[in-house]
Formats: sequence, C-alpha cells, structure tokens
Amino acid sequence: MTGKTPKRLSAEDEALWRKVVENATPMAKNRPKLKPVDKPQHEYEPRSEFTPRAFSVGERAQPRHQIQNTAPPPPAMDRKAFNRMKRGKLKPEGRIDLHGMTLAEAQPRLMKFIHSAHADGKRLVLVITGKGRTKPDDEGPIPSRPGVLRRQVPDWLTRPPLASLVLEVTPANLRHGGDGAFYVYLRRTR
Repeated sequence: MTGKTPKRLSAEDEALWRKVVENATPMAKNRPKLKPVDKPQHEYEPRSEFTPRAFSVGERAQPRHQIQNTAPPPPAMDRKAFNRMKRGKLKPEGRIDLHGMTLAEAQPRLMKFIHSAHADGKRLVLVITGKGRTKPDDEGPIPSRPGVLRRQVPDWLTRPPLASLVLEVTPANLRHGGDGAFYVYLRRTR
C-alpha cells in the first residue's frame, strides 16, 4: 500500500453527520448481560489421521492421494475393460433415457431395465440422466437443486436390490453422453 492520506468528509457530509448524532438516542444501559459459556467437561484433542512417514534424500515422492490415504478405489472390473469403457471404446448393449422423469417415475423404470438387462446377459448398459437444469425456473425461497437424477441414479445403482447386479458405475465418455450419462457394467449371470 502507498502512504496516501485518508479522505476527509466534505463540509456538507460533516454537517449531516452532526445532525444524526444530535438526534440519536443511546441504547438502553440496562441490557441483559450475556452469561459466560461453560467449558466442556472434556478438552478437545485434535486427532490427526495423517502421520508423515520417514523418507530419505533422493527418494521419489508418492502421489498426493496415496499420502492422504484417500486413494480412489480400484475398479471392481477388469482394468483393461474399465479403461476401454472410460475412453468410450466399448459399445453399450442397452440404454435407457430418464430425461424429464421425476424420481418416482425414474426409479422403477431403472430397476426394471437393470433387471431385464442382467437377465438377458448384457454386460454394459448406458443410463442417460441428463445434466439437469443449470438455472432453476423457480426463484422461490427454497431453490431446487439442479440435476436431481444425475445425483440420485448412481446411489440407486450401488444400493440393494440393484447392487447385487451392478459391478461398476462410472460417468460416460463424451461420445455417449458425457456428464449426463453413466456406464453401468453388470455382473455376469449365474
């Protein structure tokens, strides 16, 4: 910062301020005092989940996700097939489009679709949810969050009863819908 002098009020503003101060009434002096907050019975002890390990000079650094113990989970399916799927090289054997449906409409249709695809022996299906609205139409006091299906569908697929049929759920490649779709890799039929 440079050494500038602070601005002064103009004569007109200063006169206005004096009028305000003259007409102002002080706050009540007998306001209730705040009670002191009791200390908790046990003292807070910060708990560190991360303890740095010893290292030697010249040792290669570990990737950040390994250091923080938050490594992304390995795919449940074959890594080669998973990478081909993520790049959009595998062609989905079935698809369902849930655009414009409510949660109550979409969940039973998705369950029926996954069950029938699994019964037919399909392995890779595409579930299109859409990206959701970027701006909600209603500007009410409680705004609705956009992309409800996009957030909810992966949760449905990873919980019972569909979890026993689904091996992997991952966002689709751009050629198959990008952020508005999911690849669902199904388990083999028994």
